[in-house]
Amino acid sequence: MPESWVNPAESLGADLHLELTGPGSRRAVLIRALRDSIRSGRLAPGTRLPPYRSLAVDLGIARNTVADAYAELVAEGWLSARQGSGTRVAHRAKPLTPTRAPAHRAPVSRPTHNLLQGQPDAASFPRTAWLAAARRALTAAPHDAFGPGDPRGRPELRRALADYLARTRGVRTDPERIVICSGFAHALRLLLPAVLPGPLAVESYGLPFHRDLLATAGVRTHPLGIDEHGAASTELKLTSAEEVASAEEVAAVLLTPAHQFPLGVPLHPDRRAAVINWARENGRYILEDDYDGEFRYDRKPIGALQGLDPERVLHIGSVSKSLSPAVRLGWMVLPDRLVDAVLAAKGEREAWAGVTDQLTLAEFLTHGAYDRHIRRMRQRYRRRRDQLIDAVTCHAPHLTVTGIAAGLHAVLQLPDGSGESDERAALRAAHWQGLALDGLSAYRHPKATMATRHGLVVGYATPSDSAFPATLEALCRALPPMG
Repeated sequence: MPESWVNPAESLGADLHLELTGPGSRRAVLIRALRDSIRSGRLAPGTRLPPYRSLAVDLGIARNTVADAYAELVAEGWLSARQGSGTRVAHRAKPLTPTRAPAHRAPVSRPTHNLLQGQPDAASFPRTAWLAAARRALTAAPHDAFGPGDPRGRPELRRALADYLARTRGVRTDPERIVICSGFAHALRLLLPAVLPGPLAVESYGLPFHRDLLATAGVRTHPLGIDEHGAASTELKLTSAEEVASAEEVAAVLLTPAHQFPLGVPLHPDRRAAVINWARENGRYILEDDYDGEFRYDRKPIGALQGLDPERVLHIGSVSKSLSPAVRLGWMVLPDRLVDAVLAAKGEREAWAGVTDQLTLAEFLTHGAYDRHIRRMRQRYRRRRDQLIDAVTCHAPHLTVTGIAAGLHAVLQLPDGSGESDERAALRAAHWQGLALDGLSAYRHPKATMATRHGLVVGYATPSDSAFPATLEALCRALPPMG
């Protein structure tokens, strides 16, 4: 039998990166290297080492040298060896730990209750169904699925999305006009300014992260006012050079028509028609962020704006709230004339969305698992919202819960006449109760001319069912008293 042959059954254990340098014999150098690795914690207690034959081959030294080094370290207590269990780092050989934290590191206080908006219930991720879908998808996948990849995304997913979006959101498209991305922020990076040069009209209240992303890309944004009917699309026809975007100035408008974020109102039918007419008459585009489009609790969800004009509306969605932000998948449903430009901006190969997740989501959509998950989460989030409203109505009836019954958050608007100091005081009270949530003014566009609203943005999806009652109690203790 050749000297270098290793029984595959014995080749278990950790691969070791050992620096065999310094004075002494090969045995002494190996012992010193193993001791140093254990002292530093790089080899943690319980780590199984490779059989001495395997390590000898890896290091290019004699088997007896490794066997003797192991035996020496076992005798010293650094390693333990048991029949059938192999050689492991002894549990009492723990790395040294600092006796005190560095002076510059302040203690971090973590909130007890997470009420931040935009975060789904992570505990409700459908692990079993997702795993089953992944197995079916990978078994059926063609060999070319594991090649470089089409920048549009996997055809299985684009076909499944075309069917699903048509059925549930009224989107009019075909798979060739769908481009897969890793989420809404990735879509913005691809579209602006490479495809749509800007400037961009946006809603007066929205995610600061998106505004920062656009500013970094050199895209100017013009805020549109918002009232109980949604974004004031009629302002697009005005001509105030700096404060109001005119039809001649902006290349596109970004809207959340199904459920305005964060104020929670849908775009009125008259304004939906008005913004479509503006886009048609001026050769402009509408970016439709389908925010919370699937989570309407008091009635059937409103159809997507894209259905009114597929050649002027770019419909953008993702699974970050319906499934999990950890599944980095989103989509753009594009006008035909913009597909090539978006693909050019994305690059020749799919570099953002993993193929296995795309195949799994396609399977999840095709076989109804996604629909079942949405129905289940819709019921759960509706109960959460109802419980939140009941608690606020009971403990702080002077606060107004704004917006329609939809989504994963609610805005608790402070009474008329409240100012920024009142909002800050409410946030401090929430902090003392261990609550993590945001103030409404943080979402206001810095150039907005509409009156500032003050309140608390409360996400109700993240806490577990068992923890939610205690979270509501903490919130009620933090709410400002009447008067």
